[in-house]
Amino acid sequence: MIRFTLFSLLLLLGFTACSPSKETADTLVINANVYTVDSAFSKATAFAIKNGRFIAVGSDQELQDKYEAAELFDAEGKTIVPGLIDAHCHFYGLGLNQEVVDLTGTKSYQEVLDRVKAFQEERAADFIRGRGWDQNDWEVKEFPTSEELDVLFPDTPVALERVDGHAYLVNSTALEMAGIGPGTEVPGGEVVKEGGKPTGVLVDGPMALVDAVMPKPDKETMVRALKAAEKLSFDYGLTTVNDAGLDRAVIEMIDSLQQAGDLRIRVYAMVSNSKENLDHYLEQGILKTDRLNVRSVKVYGDGALGSRGAALKAPYSDKDGHFGAMVTPVADIQALAQRIAATEYQMNTHAIGDSANAVILKTYAEVLAGKADPRWKIEHAQVIAPQDFNYFGQKIIPSVQPTHATSDMYWAEDRLGAERINGAYAFKDLLKRAGLLALGTDFPVEQVNPFLTFYAAVTRQDTEAYPEGGFTPSQLLSREEALKGMTIWAAYSNFEEEEKGSIEAGKFADFVLLDKDIMQIPPNEIPELQAVKVSVNGEWVK
Repeated sequence: MIRFTLFSLLLLLGFTACSPSKETADTLVINANVYTVDSAFSKATAFAIKNGRFIAVGSDQELQDKYEAAELFDAEGKTIVPGLIDAHCHFYGLGLNQEVVDLTGTKSYQEVLDRVKAFQEERAADFIRGRGWDQNDWEVKEFPTSEELDVLFPDTPVALERVDGHAYLVNSTALEMAGIGPGTEVPGGEVVKEGGKPTGVLVDGPMALVDAVMPKPDKETMVRALKAAEKLSFDYGLTTVNDAGLDRAVIEMIDSLQQAGDLRIRVYAMVSNSKENLDHYLEQGILKTDRLNVRSVKVYGDGALGSRGAALKAPYSDKDGHFGAMVTPVADIQALAQRIAATEYQMNTHAIGDSANAVILKTYAEVLAGKADPRWKIEHAQVIAPQDFNYFGQKIIPSVQPTHATSDMYWAEDRLGAERINGAYAFKDLLKRAGLLALGTDFPVEQVNPFLTFYAAVTRQDTEAYPEGGFTPSQLLSREEALKGMTIWAAYSNFEEEEKGSIEAGKFADFVLLDKDIMQIPPNEIPELQAVKVSVNGEWVK
């Protein structure tokens, strides 16, 4: 009996010695409701992470049997999605906005003035800046004038940026500093005048004259702005942001902070269209690290619809004889497209009006004829004439912002009329032509919250569930399409689909733990979703 027991023990020890030990992982996440957003849109309950990447995705039992990890994270049944990507925003601008007067949500010009006055009493700035006003939200929906600002601030320059970034309201001191007077005319925009004199409102092109005399942020302000924007982004589950227009100095600051470990968010940086920027980056070629991707140029085709700067084929329905304007002349657009097409860079062009979209789409089609996989983007693709939808495809990708539709729906038909509105914010039609959509917010024009993007895409309603059935409901996206647009399709548009955008082995361990199931909860609960935990590269950043 004893001999048998000893034999059995030896046999057991032999089997144990011969059996393979578990593989090691840094983190094992279990008991989760995982939407992987892989090609099959499959689900899982667990995944393992090592060295900042997913190494396995599957079931709890399967992965617990295979891996032992330094951290075992129980998701307690909560939903996990890939790290969210904002395909069009102004990340650095969001940070800088924390340094100026916040004018978002103002319901009257008087409220704007009150906020500016309170800000100046607290800060005593040498040059007062603000952003976020929108005359369409006021009872009197006309552009304001500088008259009241001149009374309040007779000696201190003031520049207040409209919510869309396509108009300034400035006082007389700022006009004088910028050299703007009754005879000032600037291509690609408008110095709004009454009785031959500037009112203080500058649309698109003339804004550059004020920019030239505005104090530039110092290094400390730049760093503070970038870190503030990162915190806001992480709070909402954003792990990659596409910044639509950065100068070399800011890109180099982002790279420096990332390399030092002081900025962990991933940034797809579109280079602002200036001679200095283009001469440097197009000559240097693609700059790519794990957290920074510089391979595109941001170009402005026209202005914005809200300020009537978007270039339309026929006059605005609410302003006789006014067509808007191209910010970048057509000849310059064509020359720039040819220059960029000779490199590996993308051209990502802001195009709002149907005329601007037609110009950009035709130009793209001509210069991309011989390129195999360029993935150039139309940023906004907001108003498209029926015959121009067919230009879109995997060579020309629409990058759109669903919350623009639900913000603009109160007045968009006034601008466009009953016929043109059918080709506006036409996300489903764009998806049918292109096969994918990259979704973003355009923050700080809209709120940072990506769950509002998702909500607007799948309901076409404001947060009060207006209008019933949704604004042009034929353009609704499904929840699967919306999630793809904020993850894998956005990654594809950045040439990054092999490293992010889904929860699959080999990709960066970027993911978000949500407090509710985004794919199942009632629509009215989507705007209140919370990002409970956020991981970038397998590290908790929230």
